[in-house]
Amino acid sequence: MPEVSRFYGILIRMYFADHFPPHFHAEYGEHEALVTIEQPRVVAGDLPGRALSLVKEWALLHQAELGALWNKARQSEPLTKIEPLP
Repeated sequence: MPEVSRFYGILIRMYFADHFPPHFHAEYGEHEALVTIEQPRVVAGDLPGRALSLVKEWALLHQAELGALWNKARQSEPLTKIEPLP
């Protein structure tokens, strides 16, 4: 599963040809969550509160890029990195 971004100990990944709804995987330590792209919310798994806040902030800043990467991943095309939170 390609790494899309990494910031503050949080790893963001996307699977190729993954299921709907459009989402990404956020990992922080032993926690993992599937987060929707359109309106960032957890649909499976969990993250600690502060990590989840950072993931949602990052996702809102990069919604268009995440949507484009989702479309590429659905077609098994190479994915590019997205800037982390500063």
